[in-house]
Amino acid sequence: MFSAPASNATAPAADINRDMRPALEAANLWLGLADVNRAQQSWQQAAPVFQRAISAQDWASSLESARSPLGKVKSRKTHDAVFTRSLPGQPDGEYVVIQYDTVFENKAEAQEMVTMVFGIDGRWRVAGYLVR
Repeated sequence: MFSAPASNATAPAADINRDMRPALEAANLWLGLADVNRAQQSWQQAAPVFQRAISAQDWASSLESARSPLGKVKSRKTHDAVFTRSLPGQPDGEYVVIQYDTVFENKAEAQEMVTMVFGIDGRWRVAGYLVR
C-alpha cells in the first residue's frame, strides 16, 4: 500500500499547543472516501506530495488491492496522533501522523497510518496512507 511519506513517528519536536483536531477531521473524511473505494476522489483531495508520488490510476489499483481483501470497515479508533515539523525525506513543515486501530470484516486487528500535511492553501491533506 502506498505510504509516502509515512513514519514510525518518533516526533522530534512535538508542539503541544498545536490543535490536531482539524487534521484528524480531514483524515477521517478522507478515510471515508477510501472506505467506499472512491479512489479518484481520495486522490484528488490528497496533498500534492501524494499526487506526485503515485498516479490516480495507480492509486486506484493500490487501494483496491490493499482494501478489497479486508472487507468493509466495522470500526476504527484513533490509537495515536503525533504532531511533528519534520519527517524523514520530506521538507520541514507541519505534519500529523495518525495511527488507527481498525476492524475490518475479514481482518479483526489492523492498523492504519495516515500522514497529514498542512498545505499552503491552509488545509490539512493526506500525504501518506498505509494499512497493515
